Amino acid sequence: MARLRARARELLASEECFVLAGDYNICPTDEDVYDPERFRDDALCRPEARAEYRRLVNLGLTDAIRVFHPGPGVYTYWDYQRGAWPKDHGLRIDHLLASPLAADRLVAADIDRAPRGQEKASDHTPAWCEVAEN
Repeated sequence: MARLRARARELLASEECFVLAGDYNICPTDEDVYDPERFRDDALCRPEARAEYRRLVNLGLTDAIRVFHPGPGVYTYWDYQRGAWPKDHGLRIDHLLASPLAADRLVAADIDRAPRGQEKASDHTPAWCEVAEN
């Protein structure tokens, strides 16, 4: 995360339009977990991990998914075990962090749940955002 923060600082200094997208393996808040109490001591939800994520966002980045989906129940990952997918026992660990320029141009952001329901699917499903051109 320290290297990612350093790279984000470089990109922000260049005033480029960018989105840092990927599997961060961090649930930033309890709203990003189907059962926060059960995950209280999980590495994905530990206070230290959440603090690292906040340090990154606090550089001036915007969580693109939360712009369009501010509430609970928005997930990008469902474990293969214990029927997590059919029960919607998910986690939001994949994130799209937009630079100020990209955030100003956000047209849409969402999570495509359809691929997760397919046979032999990944335990993650795509998160995406659309950023308008100049």
